[in-house]
Amino acid sequence: MERVLKYKNEDITVNWKPDVCIHAAECVKGSPTVFDPEKKPWINAANESSEKIMATIDKCPSGALSYSKNFQSDSSENESSEPRPGAEVKILVNGPAVISGSFVIFDSEGNEFPAKPRRSICRCGGSSNKPFCDGSHKTNGFTG
Repeated sequence: MERVLKYKNEDITVNWKPDVCIHAAECVKGSPTVFDPEKKPWINAANESSEKIMATIDKCPSGALSYSKNFQSDSSENESSEPRPGAEVKILVNGPAVISGSFVIFDSEGNEFPAKPRRSICRCGGSSNKPFCDGSHKTNGFTG
């Protein structure tokens, strides 16, 4: 079962999946008053407007961060980004390939991974969570 930690303010719930996070720090750069790894808890959704937090979360390359709006009438949680038709692939300097949009991933044995609006695929070969990035590129000297 996937671990999800939740942090709320009046408008939204920030969902963080620590096992998916590649620690690219886009959240910290985008909203340092909300995402502060030096503090416990490291996410404080009350420190910024919900709009700013949502815009920051939408830039998360791994999809580890998402949000749901608290006023929704049903209890299902929506991902922060609606998939676009097709897929877009962005190669990060010295990092993973980030795939966004509507796509399906199959491993070499034909196993299908659950659909997500964004996935980071390992390019360094060092991930212990292949085919997905786990941030190993930061410590194993990968350049690319």
